[in-house]
Amino acid sequence: MKPTILIIEDNKQNMYMLSYLLTKSSYNVLEAYNGVDGLQLAHANHPEIILIDIQLPDMDGYEICLKLRHNGLPKNTTIIAVTSYAMGGDREKAMEAGADGYIEKPINPEKFVSQMEKIYNAKKEN
Repeated sequence: MKPTILIIEDNKQNMYMLSYLLTKSSYNVLEAYNGVDGLQLAHANHPEIILIDIQLPDMDGYEICLKLRHNGLPKNTTIIAVTSYAMGGDREKAMEAGADGYIEKPINPEKFVSQMEKIYNAKKEN
């Protein structure tokens, strides 16, 4: 059975694209449009993968990563930053906050699912 994925993304078009690609690949998808809802869904459902945008209206993705990592989420949960933040040091900042991987926007629809699965599988092997 495919893992459950929580997407925390405030942009409706981005949410639609990610949800569509993942659902089409037989993943169970949960959606949150802000950090507060994302944290609640994460703790209620314990998804195996969490995709987080960095620029969110209520708290940034870095803060969400830190809260997820330090508030009882299973250690084997894979957190991936999916963001248009692509400046030097942004990837490192996301990883320091607790992300296991980083995918830049705009995403490549043909490669996105395989990019995500590569990060997820690498985390499972560790």
